[in-house]
Amino acid sequence: MTQSPKTNKAWLLASRPKGEPVNENFRLVEQPIPEVKDGEMLLRTVYLSLDPYMRGRMDDSKSYAAPAELDKPMVGGTVCQVEASKHPDFKTGDWVLSASGWQSYALSDGKEVSKLGSLAHPSWALGILGMPGFTAYMGLMDIGQPKEGETLVVAAATGPVGATVGQLGKLHGCRVVGVAGGEEKCRYAIEKLGFSACLDHHREDFAEQLAAACPDGIDIYYENVGGKVFDAVFPLLNTAARVPICGLVSSYNSDDSLPEGPDRTPWLLGGLLKRRIRMQGFIIFQDYGDRYPEFLKAMTPLVEQEKIHYREHMIEGLENAPQAFFDMLKGKNFGKTVVKVSD
Repeated sequence: MTQSPKTNKAWLLASRPKGEPVNENFRLVEQPIPEVKDGEMLLRTVYLSLDPYMRGRMDDSKSYAAPAELDKPMVGGTVCQVEASKHPDFKTGDWVLSASGWQSYALSDGKEVSKLGSLAHPSWALGILGMPGFTAYMGLMDIGQPKEGETLVVAAATGPVGATVGQLGKLHGCRVVGVAGGEEKCRYAIEKLGFSACLDHHREDFAEQLAAACPDGIDIYYENVGGKVFDAVFPLLNTAARVPICGLVSSYNSDDSLPEGPDRTPWLLGGLLKRRIRMQGFIIFQDYGDRYPEFLKAMTPLVEQEKIHYREHMIEGLENAPQAFFDMLKGKNFGKTVVKVSD
């Protein structure tokens, strides 16, 4: 994408979606680049991360984080280079991790901006060595507590969180069963990631296939999807099973009203009680922010030694960000969705 040196292209949140997001919820604008003042720096976005949590930020309902503001650049994690600096701690050319959002340039006073070291793949700071990898690591290790010989099931198995969870579980001696959308993703989970099995949730007999793939039940279910996958998993959970919950992407486009159908609360609570299942939701930086160095110390050598494999779904051009976001929410991506905004 060509970028004028004197303008900033940005996707603004134009309106809040009702259900599934659409193009009309965003507006692309071209604005002047602001002047850099003392104590500030101008960041040029190189990579923009697209993540499922962004759908929740588009709503204005009460949540763990403030909603994205209307008529402001849509929120999002970024890897940037310092284009110009009048900040004492940053110099021109520095690579940084920030939250500049869906725009090609951003002015920063240095708050919530961290320098990136020498990285062969700077965009990986948005994935395996960033928030998704951190989410996978802490959810599995702290809540899941994997033990050798246990059965671990993970949904969205080829996404940045699910793929990392499954590979970490394998390294800790678990038998790993993935759930993904489509035969190609399932083959990748088995042949590249080393899962024992991977099931296509689009299959009509998915629940039966899952039961057959887990003859000894399920000890850990890493939940990031919900819906019919959870419905198939729950009856198979063993006594003292652990269920870390980092997301429920299958319901992100629904409204806040209760779903139609019978009240299944007694079925769910009864199962939790009788089988002493531990089901715990977590928000990664709110609950584990102080343990990020611990994660990097553990994960970095695993990635460098290729004991953990990582795949990106790279999209070229900021103008394609909304469609890439829609596709990600529908599971059409294959790996961590990243937008390359500039060279």
